[in-house]
Amino acid sequence: MARGGKREGAGRKAGAPNKRTAEITAKAEASGLMPLEFMLSVLRDEMETAENRRWAAEKAAPYLHARLANVEMNAKVAVSHEDALGELE
Repeated sequence: MARGGKREGAGRKAGAPNKRTAEITAKAEASGLMPLEFMLSVLRDEMETAENRRWAAEKAAPYLHARLANVEMNAKVAVSHEDALGELE
């Protein structure tokens, strides 16, 4: 009889909130303005100072736009630097 170890499909799925987190989020949404909504309202308010709008844009951006990933490039260059310099002349 096998015991222990990882079993396929067992446990909560990655990224799924636990009961407490889901409850806190639901209460916050029901109570009114969420933090991201607040930051976006500051960003869109033309009467706010540029400093406040910049702060709101900086804080809200990670929720709305993905970060660019680093990409490593492995390439072989078939042209020598002497040939490349000759092409520039």
